[in-house]
Amino acid sequence: MELKNLLDQLLSQQRRKKVAVAQATDEEALRAVQHATEHRLATFILFGDEEEILKKAEDIQLDLTLNDIVIIHTDPSEAAQKAVQFVHDGKADVLMKGNISTKLLLKEVLNKQYGLRTGKIFSHVAVFELPNYHKFLFLTDAAMNIEPNLEEKVQIVQNAVEVAHSIDIEMPKVAPLTAIEAVNPKMQITVDAAALTLMQKRGQLKGCIIDGPLAFDNAISTIAKERKGIDSEVAGDADILVVPSLEVGNTLYKSFVYFGNGKVAGILKGASAPIVLTSRADAAETKLYSIVLGLLSSN
Repeated sequence: MELKNLLDQLLSQQRRKKVAVAQATDEEALRAVQHATEHRLATFILFGDEEEILKKAEDIQLDLTLNDIVIIHTDPSEAAQKAVQFVHDGKADVLMKGNISTKLLLKEVLNKQYGLRTGKIFSHVAVFELPNYHKFLFLTDAAMNIEPNLEEKVQIVQNAVEVAHSIDIEMPKVAPLTAIEAVNPKMQITVDAAALTLMQKRGQLKGCIIDGPLAFDNAISTIAKERKGIDSEVAGDADILVVPSLEVGNTLYKSFVYFGNGKVAGILKGASAPIVLTSRADAAETKLYSIVLGLLSSN
């Protein structure tokens, strides 16, 4: 399965959805907008300094005369607020980060009056296309939660499962990652992994299969699974890797990209609408795939 196949899935939807881009003066983000509009994947509302947006668009030959793109001029300090308000008011389906820090964008997302709070935990869900893995591999959470407790991990799993369902993975296999395969009372993350497994078996976590604790090799390698004699429906065939901490998630994420030659799409789940929260350093391809994932995940 390739991430570009998600474009076809999006095109099959009856309604083209809208994306609000906060501080749309990021060249790679505009390249993603360019590709998306050329393929009629979505329409866009660009917030930020109009003159600067027009200059960036001219540099990459982005046709802003199309009806698919609207620019709303705002002071850079207000771009995030206006974009969030549009999503809050139902005028856009997805929020996208442009040339703005994550901290400033999330400040507006969490605003009590016009933000996108739902009472759920926010977690980042990444979907990787890796040359050496036989299907999509999800990774969560590599951006938001530092050391989630069991209650938070439950919501992190639910967020990732919802994204998996949105791209037609009906029963994703979830592997809570630890350093070992056995439950060790001195290692809380192994206890949490076992609890998640039991919760799924008792119907408290639905729409997925969970088995853990599992070390990384056992989660993704049938060879490791067989050599270690692990009897597990998830081992060697995981769809979703749930990491125990932000450091582990961040390291795996960057390893997949820089060592594993992975292509990736990533969104923030838990808000009232998906948030495309890519790095300002990400290439246009990553931003495009993330837009598509966000649109597929939106209600």
